[in-house]
Amino acid sequence: MLRAYSNEGTAFRCVASDWPLAEGEILFDHEPTEKELEQAFGFTSGKLAKSRQLTLIAAERFRREGSGIMVDGVVIDTSRDSQSLIAGMAVSAMLDPAYECSYKAVDGFFELTAAQILAVATAVRSHVQACFDREKALSETVDAGTYVDEMLKEGWPVSTPSTPVAALQ
Repeated sequence: MLRAYSNEGTAFRCVASDWPLAEGEILFDHEPTEKELEQAFGFTSGKLAKSRQLTLIAAERFRREGSGIMVDGVVIDTSRDSQSLIAGMAVSAMLDPAYECSYKAVDGFFELTAAQILAVATAVRSHVQACFDREKALSETVDAGTYVDEMLKEGWPVSTPSTPVAALQ
């Protein structure tokens, strides 16, 4: 079985000998070592390990970013779609201080005032920014050569508990 590795060295696909390779792919008839991959792609020593670490850190940030938060006892979805909807509500609340709307949180619908909408938007934005700040800090440790896998589990902002309680009034 042949393996076509991407030029990032983080992914491969099994191929037949007559299949065309995508741009930047290199073919191996065995599972190459990291050193073999680096040599095949002309990378400096350690570049693939750093690339893999940065990919894992970014994936963890994305997971944490969308994991949800608790605001005044209500579990708020922080997925990218929800962030966009909340930002739209916040714009309406900024334009009209008397604005109110129904908002569907994880546990159901809530009526929100403009002030509550802005509080939710601020909390969500703070959570997302804290996730990016953590990714940046971890990325800097990768660049400095001081990153260890255990660091990926630490330092992220608090997300929602597994059994949320709803009480925004």
